[in-house]
Amino acid sequence: MKRKDRYQPHLVKKQKEGFWDNEYKDADNLAISSNPSEDLMKFTRYVERDHGRLFFNPLSSVADLGCGNGRNLIYLSQTYGMRGFGCDISAEAIAQAKKRSTDLPLSYAVQSIADPVPLPDESQVLVLDMMTSHFLNETQRIEFKNEIARILKPGGWLFFKTFLLDEDKHAKRLLTDFPAAEAGSYIHPKIGVAEHVFTEEEIVDILSDKFLIHKIHKSHGHLRTNGAAKRRSISVYAQKIS
Repeated sequence: MKRKDRYQPHLVKKQKEGFWDNEYKDADNLAISSNPSEDLMKFTRYVERDHGRLFFNPLSSVADLGCGNGRNLIYLSQTYGMRGFGCDISAEAIAQAKKRSTDLPLSYAVQSIADPVPLPDESQVLVLDMMTSHFLNETQRIEFKNEIARILKPGGWLFFKTFLLDEDKHAKRLLTDFPAAEAGSYIHPKIGVAEHVFTEEEIVDILSDKFLIHKIHKSHGHLRTNGAAKRRSISVYAQKIS
């Protein structure tokens, strides 16, 4: 039986903060890397093939919403000279990001992605939502999508990476064993908060009113482990409709 008092909204933020602060101090459950995401690097190469450095250059700004220790912002700034803003719910993660970014044009804030992003309208050429918005509920996910569209310049890019439900036996097992109130969500057995797992169709439905989807890449590592523990992910390259 689920304990409803454990998952009340005013407790969820504190639960996530505590979990992630502990992970960034001394990772016990997840592998916290300081290297840039390989999936992000694939995305930048994809855009560069068609556009060169039109989007990625010292005049461009990127927002990483759920930036963790800043590894992807740091990569984009060091590689392309980009300016950037990152936010994360973990104060420990932001402290690490700031320490590693002292000589780069990057700024950070400790805040939830459920809160308004403190950036002007149409000010960013790239927004990263990498393994972040699956912690939001349905209403928050729609608001978050709209906030991303607000801060992106027309023609700006969204790189979106999240968990994929399609053909993922482990995700389906989590939905069965730890169901949350919202369909397609479960209570994470270690963090103790709701986590959503998307279908490809759901992602397309969410994004299609404001974004043109250029490419979708789905991982297949879960097949090599018979779906026992390896999670399936999906990466989406989307461009804001002008």
